[in-house]
Amino acid sequence: MKCTIAFDIYGTLFDTSGIQTRLEPICLQARQKSGAHGGGVSAADVARLWRDKQLEYSFRRGLMQRFKDFSVCTRDALRYCNAYFDLGMSAQQEAYLLQGYNELPLFADVAPSLARLTQQHHVFAFTNGCEDAVLSLLRNAGVANHFHDVISVSDTKTFKPDPAVYTHFLRQTESDPEATWLVSANSFDIIGADSVGMRTAWIRRSSDNIFDPWGVQPELTISDLSDLSGRIKC
Repeated sequence: MKCTIAFDIYGTLFDTSGIQTRLEPICLQARQKSGAHGGGVSAADVARLWRDKQLEYSFRRGLMQRFKDFSVCTRDALRYCNAYFDLGMSAQQEAYLLQGYNELPLFADVAPSLARLTQQHHVFAFTNGCEDAVLSLLRNAGVANHFHDVISVSDTKTFKPDPAVYTHFLRQTESDPEATWLVSANSFDIIGADSVGMRTAWIRRSSDNIFDPWGVQPELTISDLSDLSGRIKC
């Protein structure tokens, strides 16, 4: 029996830390401008805070029912980082970094794993991002053909992990929760999917990652997407 698989995008299939390559010259410029006082700013620090704020802003907008496209959360989070680290970014540099989110690198295990799974199951991209942006990202990486469709939260006017977005996915794909898997590297996403009865697989991309201690555990925990083939069952 074929299952329905919902793949999270950012942090699960695409490495958000890959934006560091674009951040490096901007951070170097900030260090040179600040002299010794700017020595602490690094591309890794900026990328990490940018991602954390991006998610925080989506959570807050969902709770306040003040929905804006995920790209707005991404832009506002970058502007926070610019102020926090005193990067002195120009409008052109900001646009350059935001464009980088359409060109994030795939994790190495993604393409071959998707090629196998799409032969076995109904595979969808399921994302906080808008459909057009995610399609562009998938096409740029050469993996768009592995997905039956892209399901965005945009129609719900809220974000993961609101249970409404997982119900939206099930409705759009005409899937039963007990035959539907969410695959994500984000524990908040796993817990959100579990709240509506979906089955879950957490990809622990780093041994430093800790699953949120909420009394909910994923059905599967894997370190590499290749481990999914043969383990996803309905």
